[in-house]
Amino acid sequence: MRPLPLFHDRQDAGLQLAAALRQRLHKDDVVVLALPRGGVPVGEEIARELNAPLDVLFVRKLGAPGYPELGVGAVVDGEHPQRILNQRVLDAVQPPPGYLEAEERRQLEVIEQRRRLFRHDRPPEPVEGRTAIVVDDGIATGGTVRVALQALARSGAARLMLAVPVAPREVLPQLPVAPENTVCLYALPDFVAVGAYYRNFEQLDDDTVIALLDRAHRRLYGASGAPRGASPGRPAV
Repeated sequence: MRPLPLFHDRQDAGLQLAAALRQRLHKDDVVVLALPRGGVPVGEEIARELNAPLDVLFVRKLGAPGYPELGVGAVVDGEHPQRILNQRVLDAVQPPPGYLEAEERRQLEVIEQRRRLFRHDRPPEPVEGRTAIVVDDGIATGGTVRVALQALARSGAARLMLAVPVAPREVLPQLPVAPENTVCLYALPDFVAVGAYYRNFEQLDDDTVIALLDRAHRRLYGASGAPRGASPGRPAV
């Protein structure tokens, strides 16, 4: 039996998350980091409500030799890209010397292509010393979010937060973020699938994601790229 929708769409989920986040933020210097593609419309609403910059956070799996779907680790985008390894899988597959470095370079090239497509020539939003909020449209297994949080823990962020509309209850305690820094509107014991909790969960194409990121950037910085109005990253609380 299909569960009743909890959200009209990703924008609705973002508005509800923004309201919940306001109770956790005071004068934090905030940057919203959305996992593409589905996290971007959620993050765009949060960034608008908090008057904060929006950026995307790319995570790419490092595939095992001959088994690209088996992840030996992942690489996460940022000012200083981070490599996260799964030691258990590494011990099992024992990749030859130089393999990890070559696979990391290949995935970083893919990230660079996606970065140019989504950000154009904009540099990534700095994270060091700020409250970094990782956003997605929901969590199923938690694999991608876990790697993103592990990488950001090394980024120098002053505070690391996770904001998701819905997730399996048992997954949240396994994630590397403090419970007081986790905002999940619905942690469900009988989780079905992320899309099951949305009335409208349409697939997003690259053009839609680019338009949302461009709109968020213009709103905060204007057409010239220079900040305008309130200080970027300061939530209007």
